[in-house]
Amino acid sequence: MSYLAKNYNRKKISFKKGKGSYLYTSNGAKYLDFVQGIAVNCLGHAHPKLVETIKNQSKKLWHVSNAFQIPEGEKLAKKLCKKTFAESVMFQNSGAEATEAAIKVARRYFYSIGKPNKNRILCIKNSFHGRTLATIFASGSKKMTEGFGPKVPGFDHVIFRDTKPRFPNLNNKIKKNTAAIMVETIMGEGGVKPIPDKCLKYLRKICNKKNILLILDEVQSGISRSGDFFAFEQSKIKPDIVPIAKGIGGGFPIGAVLMNKRVASGMIPGTHGSTFGGNPLAMAIGNEVMNIVSNKKFLNSVKKMSKYFLLNLNIIKEKYPSMIKEIRGRGFLIGIQLYKDQTKFIKKLMDNKLLTIRAAENVIRILPPLNVKKKEIDKALKIINKVCQDLS
Repeated sequence: MSYLAKNYNRKKISFKKGKGSYLYTSNGAKYLDFVQGIAVNCLGHAHPKLVETIKNQSKKLWHVSNAFQIPEGEKLAKKLCKKTFAESVMFQNSGAEATEAAIKVARRYFYSIGKPNKNRILCIKNSFHGRTLATIFASGSKKMTEGFGPKVPGFDHVIFRDTKPRFPNLNNKIKKNTAAIMVETIMGEGGVKPIPDKCLKYLRKICNKKNILLILDEVQSGISRSGDFFAFEQSKIKPDIVPIAKGIGGGFPIGAVLMNKRVASGMIPGTHGSTFGGNPLAMAIGNEVMNIVSNKKFLNSVKKMSKYFLLNLNIIKEKYPSMIKEIRGRGFLIGIQLYKDQTKFIKKLMDNKLLTIRAAENVIRILPPLNVKKKEIDKALKIINKVCQDLS
């Protein structure tokens, strides 16, 4: 009997240890882990440098409070700002906290400049921004909001289509009280759908024209997963606010909101807080992750290896055109869209010792560690090909 709540549909398997791209069960079975905590373990399991960092910091200081200065946080904030568009950072503990805080930042900014009625956020219908009350209503998905009424106000929705026009009726959705547009640069839970660069440029242009803010949710697609440090970098635009989490901690809970100086000006003392956000232990790990994943050589490796993976996945797609509809994604945020429900396919992959996870639109999400080896990609390709063959 389990005393845990039933809010997760857990697979009947557990693991006692992990190393790199692999997980090991208590009876010694070895699985190729291409879930990695849903894009969290960007450097795989038990990365030696992260193990050393957490060991060293744990002997010194775990937690104080944001009532005091935290040098490790100052250091990580500086690294993030020097690497990106940002000029200011607020640390949180998770992606949901980061997106929730991003909403607060946008609303507070307009309040601070004497426009308190400019407070609504425009989001993509059925997107994913977290599981707090505000973020589920930001997503607007019936599946997530059902049973959690009353509705949290302040969110409007636009449709994102796979064909042009991508954002039909966007202009009409922006009202006088719209404060920001918030989108995932690559929709993860929604089916691994990148927002095309032209669309991101269009959103930036519209935001400039209407004097509203652009929030790009890079909780899943950020921290080098796309092959660029942020997925939006390819479009050559600058957002106003970017919530991040997942990969920045390499497995340790860290979230953050990155902002430009203009919007950060509204966040004066007392406007937001987080008990554990930015604690010394988390910040020490975040600094080490940044040292590794922001390196140009590392990023080039992600681009090269993911290109190889995607190329070969498309070769498998051509072999099984009645089974695989599309190969999606960018970098190591990859989706295999099937014509039929993906449940059986995912189970067969797991039976063959490859772990993956589902997304919307019959998509199998594949999220290897960013330092995955070529032989591990080849092994995954072999398993995927075998499952296609078995189910044909």
